[in-house]
Amino acid sequence: MKIVPLKEGNFSASKTKDFTLLTEENFETVGGIKMSIQPFLIITENDYILLDTGIGWKNETEKTVISEIFERENITHHQITKVLLSHLHKDHIDGIITNTENGYEATFPNAEIYIQKRELDFAMENKGNHSFDFGILEKLIKLPNIVWMNDDQGQINEEISFEVVGGHTPFMQVFWIKENGETVFYGADDLPQESYLKYHVAYKSDFDGKKASELRQKWEKEAKENHWKVLFYHDLDKAIVEF
Repeated sequence: MKIVPLKEGNFSASKTKDFTLLTEENFETVGGIKMSIQPFLIITENDYILLDTGIGWKNETEKTVISEIFERENITHHQITKVLLSHLHKDHIDGIITNTENGYEATFPNAEIYIQKRELDFAMENKGNHSFDFGILEKLIKLPNIVWMNDDQGQINEEISFEVVGGHTPFMQVFWIKENGETVFYGADDLPQESYLKYHVAYKSDFDGKKASELRQKWEKEAKENHWKVLFYHDLDKAIVEF
C-alpha cells in the first residue's frame, strides 16, 4: 500500500485551541503547545482511505495545503472512498467541510465517513469545550454517506479494522490497515508523537491519561513484534516509523 502524509504544517495551539502556523521567525516566541497537523492518505488495491482530515489550512493562494499535496500526487478529492475519523476534535475534522460559493459542502464528496456515534454524543454533551468546532460538527453530521459506528471493535472491510480504546477522549478509536503482509497502525492522539513512547507519562490533556499511557506501552510491544508502520499525526518531524 502507499502512505501519503498530508502535513498541513507545524502549529502552536493556544488554550482555546486556536492554531498559529509556526515559522522559523516565530517558532521560539509563540506560546502554546507545539504540534504538527498531519492526516494520512492510505492507498490500497481497493480504497483511497483518509485517516482524519486536518483543519483545512490554506496557504497564501487560498488553496488548502492538502489540495496542493493531492495535486502533486495526481489525486482528486473525488477519489477518496473512505474517511476514518478517530475522534471529533477540531484539528482532526475541520478539513472535512469546504466553504464554497454555494455554501458548505463535503470536501470528499464520494467518501463514506466513519464516525463513532458515542464520540459524537460526548461532544454534543460538552458544548463550550474549545476542542470541538460545533459549527463544523453540525454540518458534518448532515452530510450524506455517514457510517455510524457503535461497536467497540470490528472490521470495516478485509483490510481495515478498528477498536474503540478511549484515552484521549472517551470513545476515541484507532485503526489498523493490513494488505499483502504489511500493517499500518494509526493511534491518533493516544500515540500522536514518537516521543510519547520514551516516557510513560499520563498527560492531563487526555480524558484518561493513565489508560492512554498503558495503551502506548502495549502498542509499542505489538509494533515491534509484528513490524508495524506507525503513523504520527502530531509529530513535528516524523510522519511514519517502521518497527
